Amino acid sequence: MADEPIEFPARLAFLFEPHRYKVAYGGRGSAKSWTYARALLAKGAQQKLRIICAREVQKSIKQSVHTLLSDQVQALGLGGFYEVLETEIRGKNGTTFSFTGLGTHTVESIKSFEGADICWVEEAQTVSKRSWGILIPTIRAENSEIWVSFNPDLDTDDTYIRFVVEPPESVVSAMVNYIDNPWFPSVLEQERIHAERTMPADEYANVWEGRCRTTIQGAIYAAEVDAAIRDSRFCNVPYDPKLKVHTIWDLGWNDSMVIGLVQKLRSEIRIVGYIEDSHRTLDWYVAELQKMNMNWGTDYLPHDGKHADFKTGMSAQQILADFGRRVEIVPDIGLENGIKAARMALPRCYIDKTKGARLINCLKRYRRSVNQQTNEPGAPVHDEFSHGADMFRYLSIVADQLNNDAAVKQIATTPKIKAGTSGASWMGG
Repeated sequence: MADEPIEFPARLAFLFEPHRYKVAYGGRGSAKSWTYARALLAKGAQQKLRIICAREVQKSIKQSVHTLLSDQVQALGLGGFYEVLETEIRGKNGTTFSFTGLGTHTVESIKSFEGADICWVEEAQTVSKRSWGILIPTIRAENSEIWVSFNPDLDTDDTYIRFVVEPPESVVSAMVNYIDNPWFPSVLEQERIHAERTMPADEYANVWEGRCRTTIQGAIYAAEVDAAIRDSRFCNVPYDPKLKVHTIWDLGWNDSMVIGLVQKLRSEIRIVGYIEDSHRTLDWYVAELQKMNMNWGTDYLPHDGKHADFKTGMSAQQILADFGRRVEIVPDIGLENGIKAARMALPRCYIDKTKGARLINCLKRYRRSVNQQTNEPGAPVHDEFSHGADMFRYLSIVADQLNNDAAVKQIATTPKIKAGTSGASWMGG
């Protein structure tokens, strides 16, 4: 051990107290990661610990906190105690630091974490609900702890909701910013002052003060989402049984299948429900809709909904029609025209903040790719958030067609299937 005492920011003193969850979040220059690394190295030198350092995506050891820990081993004078290997750090008392990405793990593959004493999740704002759902039950050794550090992004991110908005009783957390860092360097102070003078106020607040953004940087619908938040249009939107519920579909199989449940009153577009799943057949989605016992209107499918699946010889349009549902195809007006339509429709929209939370997050995160050489925006990024945004784009195209005509007759029998096919299991792309 180093002869001199190791110093830490007072704001993060709880790292040396027993808590199940230890959470630090905030902006740039706050010394969160630096302090977590020092605290773990100090604890690991005092007693044998198995420490796992995780993040959502780790394609190589360079993307981990391996280098940060290695640097702190030298800075703390612990080079004689810790052996820094290419993919692991080992202490003379048996303490080990290992590094992993969470996104690639399954319930089975993550079982090797079961004996961990501490799991440090860095850049946790990117960790998905799925990854937390797999990780947390696995770190279950007696007195085991989960340390979480992150710079907040959106207030709808699972990590922010899980540990800040609706924290468990066993969590201790702190917002930590540059003003809490007694070793905040002058070079960063100059950078901060320049940023405060030149950055948009909301971007500065996110980067340097650790406040959440309303949308991600470069979001396509940033202005429209900001306006919806200001106007309180992400709110409680109850189902009105006097109005038809129309469904808008973005078809998928390996990618997500998305269904928006929409009602319309005069010019208002009310999104009262949202379904997103994958690897489910059409009959499953129809059954889920029928359970809701709503006043159904029309199902709107994208243009590929009229194309027959090569496995069944039937289209999604045919299958849904055979279930007794009224089906129409959304006109294909092109991607950019659809985005323009969505921008025009968003000011008329009210989205249920609970049932439509996933859709709101998709709209906040729908963005364009950016050419790294020219810095010019390109086509929208196809990712986990684009499916909800695509559904909303289709809704915007048909918004003026939605009406409250007479009820649609629906049947509870199975669809008419040609011999040797399985039409209910039509699969989108």
